[in-house]
Amino acid sequence: MYHAIVFLPLLGFLIAGLFGRSIGAKASEYVTTGFLIVSAALSWVAFVTVAFGEGGAFTVPVLRFIQAGGLDVSWALRIDTLTVVMLVVVNTVSALVHVYSIGYMHHDPNRPRFFAYLSLFTFAMLMLVTSDNLVQMFFGWEGVGLASYLLIGFWYHKPSANAAAIKAFVVNRVGDFGFLLGLFGVFVLFGSVNFDTIFANAAQIAQSPDESGEAVFTFLNWSLTQSGALTAICLLLFMGAMGKSAQVPLHTWLPDAMEGPTPVSALIHAATMVTAGVFMLARLSPIFELSHAALLVVTFIGAITAFFAATVGLVQNDIKRVIAYSTCSQLGYMFVALGMGFYSAAIFHLFTHAFFKALLFLGSGSVIHAVSDEQDMRRMGGLYKLIPATYWMMIVGTIALTGVGIPATIIGTAGFFSKDAIIEGAFAAHSPLAGFAFTLLVVAAVFTSFYSWRLIFMTFHGKPRASHEVMHHVHESPPVMLVPLFVLAAGALFAGVIFHDFFIGHGHDGFWKGALFILPDNHILHDFHGVPLWVKLAPLVAMVLGFVTAWHFYIRSPETPVRLAAQHHGLYKFLLNKWYFDELYDFLFVRPAKRLGRFLWKTGDGAIIDGLGPDGVSARVVDVTQRVVRLQSGYLYHYAFAMLIGVAALVTWMMLGGSF
Repeated sequence: MYHAIVFLPLLGFLIAGLFGRSIGAKASEYVTTGFLIVSAALSWVAFVTVAFGEGGAFTVPVLRFIQAGGLDVSWALRIDTLTVVMLVVVNTVSALVHVYSIGYMHHDPNRPRFFAYLSLFTFAMLMLVTSDNLVQMFFGWEGVGLASYLLIGFWYHKPSANAAAIKAFVVNRVGDFGFLLGLFGVFVLFGSVNFDTIFANAAQIAQSPDESGEAVFTFLNWSLTQSGALTAICLLLFMGAMGKSAQVPLHTWLPDAMEGPTPVSALIHAATMVTAGVFMLARLSPIFELSHAALLVVTFIGAITAFFAATVGLVQNDIKRVIAYSTCSQLGYMFVALGMGFYSAAIFHLFTHAFFKALLFLGSGSVIHAVSDEQDMRRMGGLYKLIPATYWMMIVGTIALTGVGIPATIIGTAGFFSKDAIIEGAFAAHSPLAGFAFTLLVVAAVFTSFYSWRLIFMTFHGKPRASHEVMHHVHESPPVMLVPLFVLAAGALFAGVIFHDFFIGHGHDGFWKGALFILPDNHILHDFHGVPLWVKLAPLVAMVLGFVTAWHFYIRSPETPVRLAAQHHGLYKFLLNKWYFDELYDFLFVRPAKRLGRFLWKTGDGAIIDGLGPDGVSARVVDVTQRVVRLQSGYLYHYAFAMLIGVAALVTWMMLGGSF
């Protein structure tokens, strides 16, 4: 069963990729989508069997991989509760995206290639989440990066799509370099890259910490003790997570990834690439739990990202970019939970977030499909009567994202249970950054509610701002696009209340079965239930405040945001230009790199190598040879004349030489 779950998407990729032109677009769609549906169904079977069964973690061998010296790496599938949760998330969302894409991409002539890329992306993510060692995880990690490059740049005839694909690839390579160094460090410190060996050694370190102060690790000429080495390794691994999961300052690729087709955006942002970093930290919780310094860094970066992305989302006008910054902000929430040692809450939010964020992205795709590929919300409005099914699905996604629910009850949407748990955990955590993180998360919750309802009001309410021709052709999406929305809406509404007790409630231990590691002195699972009532009410107040403000700005008084933008022009431009991160990186890295490249090209290659170096010497030899060749005319009198000149020169030299 587990082989089928992992390798059916790969088989779909091979069939559509190699034989797509032969079998046709329809066959490619049906083959890849059918395989993903089967894989998703089997994932749910595995989820019920493993998470609610009696057995513990186990591995499913695939084949021998690498054996070199002390490095012994096998290709095996690690199956535990964390794995099956990710299998459900990845395959369910991917299957629904495949079905949705049949309708969304029906006009595109390159559908076989598109569906092949989608299946490849899914397979790479499955390799990542089922990995039994760090090398296998890195294989899936890079596979996801490659597939994202192919999908973001799918419409390669657009310069913006090419630029976005390259940007995503390069920025992720920065993070991946850190991940690779962390992998090397783990091997040096633990003598293995296999998770079982690493976790066993980490447990020994936790039970008997090294207090000798002897250096066990050298990094950048720094001699590190055991605790210092663990911190350095964790920070390097987290650097990889920052790239994949779009954390400040490696977040700049995420909004530009919107250049790909909308189903790609949904797959990248909801279930696959951006969740890889969260999964990796949760999988390596036995290591991260031993480094309080690394967890503080994770908390700080997560809180800053949640706040930063929420502020930028306030003023974006592209419907997909608003949701993209929402993804970035929600990932910040997950990393705050990881930094607090609240790993189960982070995975719970990852689980629920996949449903409502995929719903929002696919819903926005339905809107774009209805209004003739328009993405600017300023050119929409008045659509709720024309596309009612899409409208209500977007409403469901919005209330799930903003966390609508009644505190201290079981009445609420998916985001109400998972996001509010992280906010409460941030308050209850025994961390120097607990107050800082709690404050930023609550403020981010206000902003999240505002920009989410702003999207709804600008897109569906008010007077139509599109042209008469566009409004005349507005139509509801076909059933093949709406059915995935209905399935995701069910998850967005009920995933929280159904799974709350298992992920972070009383059934926690029986559900996770040790897949997530926490130290005995980490009591956050117990403490977050006992926070004051005002803390439980804070997310609700934030949600209501954001909703009321958005209603006032875009329904009751639409001229207000225009006036505020004019009054606070500097702040508005600052947020609209995303805190000028792109401009800063352009100044610090891109321009110097281009100048260096131009210098090496013109001076190094052109002037030195081509002018003075081997190429220059050879060019001069050719020049001299060509001139000498011209003397070889083949006429006898030319040679006789040259001989006479030589004799005259010789006589002259002898006469002058004899006189001295």
